[in-house]
Formats: sequence, structure tokens, C-alpha cells
Amino acid sequence: MVDEPSPRSRAARDAAENALARVVRHYGGRPEFVVLGGLVPELLCAGSEFNHAGTTDIDVQVDLEIACGAVNAARLENALRNAGFEPEDPAIWRWVADGTAGAPIVKFELLADLHDQPAEATIAFETCDQLGAVNLRGTRFAARDFEIRTFGLRNSGAEHATEVNVSGLAGFLLAKTAASFSRRKPKDWYDMAFVLLHNDSGGTTAAIASVRERFIGEMAALQTALDDLQANFQDSDAQGSRAYVTQMRIDHPELNPEMLAADAVIAVEEFCRGVRNSAN
Repeated sequence: MVDEPSPRSRAARDAAENALARVVRHYGGRPEFVVLGGLVPELLCAGSEFNHAGTTDIDVQVDLEIACGAVNAARLENALRNAGFEPEDPAIWRWVADGTAGAPIVKFELLADLHDQPAEATIAFETCDQLGAVNLRGTRFAARDFEIRTFGLRNSGAEHATEVNVSGLAGFLLAKTAASFSRRKPKDWYDMAFVLLHNDSGGTTAAIASVRERFIGEMAALQTALDDLQANFQDSDAQGSRAYVTQMRIDHPELNPEMLAADAVIAVEEFCRGVRNSAN
């Protein structure tokens, strides 16, 4: 029996990136959706000496796709099927591509943030057989701050370039703040601290400046989530701090856990304080 690769490994990330590129290639052009979630930190921290853990999940924010109408939704559904994905019934917002022997299973999850729909409601797309999105508050920030990135699809020895909208620094951090509050998963706290500390723009100071530049005056809706984020990094024993230290020690066992925890606590406290000030 072949062991399945860890969902947070280089092999897992490679599988997710290749699956994303397959979807985009079958879509036939750059889609309107914006990639957020676990694929993004490595792109925002490409110059870091530390490795991000990776992911097999492809999370995409689809507000812009929805705004473009039913034709785009049907086009995306066809692209997913042609790329080897099937809906994970009854969750039509989560599609899964089974891994071959030794390859990880990749999940493609569609997220929306529509004010006229309840939080966590499932939104079924018109003209689609089984495609929809789950309505998650805060993901809209990713759709309003994104960059065009190029992913390579390796197929039969040839490399095919595909363009994809990927969340920028401010959009990612605010969407991740909301996700940390609603989901309370260790991977969200780890991703948050990693990007604050290791982003290519200049660390926590640059992250605060980016949020203020793009979303000044819009932080009122995130005050509770920011308070919760800071509480989960209150000290080295808080669950957010432990999540960051645990994953960093898996990937970099030579690092000092006390220093890792202290860095995370300081970075999150500075970020939350700086972002709160932008609401005034």
C-alpha cells in the first residue's frame, strides 16, 4: 500500500497547484474567481527563508464570478468536471478530485460573501447542475484586493502557463481574520502568523499599511474577529501561538519554540492594534 502524502506537504501543494491550473486551462482564460486560503501564503512570502506548510485545498472567492452571470457559472462547472472534479454531495460548494495512487485528494471550495444571503447559506448557481458556493462573511476582502499570478500546468512533459487572480496581502489577512474567528482551525492561526511575519512586503508593518491603504474605515465589521484573533495569540500558551509553533517545528525542527511563540504573539498584537486604528 502506498502512503498518502500529508495534506500539508510539498507534494500536497504541487497537487493543488496542478489541479488549479487544470481547472483554469479547461475554463479557457483567466476566471473571475480569486484564490485565497492555503495556497496563498507561499506566494506572499516567496522570499522567505522558511517554508510554508502547503495545502491540498483550493479555496476561491466567487463574488466576481457571480456578478458576471449564469454563463460564467456554467463555464466553471464544466471546467471543474473536465479537470477531474466531482461535487461532494450534498455540499455543492465543495468539489473533490480523487488522487491517483500515492497522490493526495484535492478539494476545490467555492466561497461567496453576499449581503442579501444568510451567513453559511448555500447558494446554488443558476444554469448549473450541481455547482454552488457557501456564503462566508469576510471573504469579500479577498475579492477586492487581488493580483494576477501565473501557475504552470505540467502535462506530458510540457509546461502550460495559466493566469489566476490571487488574493493580495491585505485581502488575504482580513479574509483569514474572519475565517479564524468563524472556523477556529489551527491552520488558520498558523497561516495568519506566518504571513504577518514572513511576507515579502516587509512584515507586520507592511501588512498594517496595506490594510489601511485598501480598506481604511471598513474595520468596524471585523472588530469582534480582531479581538478574538488577538486573544488567541495573547501569550505563548494561547492556542493560536501553539498552532504556529507546532507547524513551524514540523517544517523547521531546528527553530527555538520560545522564540517562535514570542514572534507570533508580538506580530498579531501589532497587527490587531494597527488595523483597529484604521477604523477610526
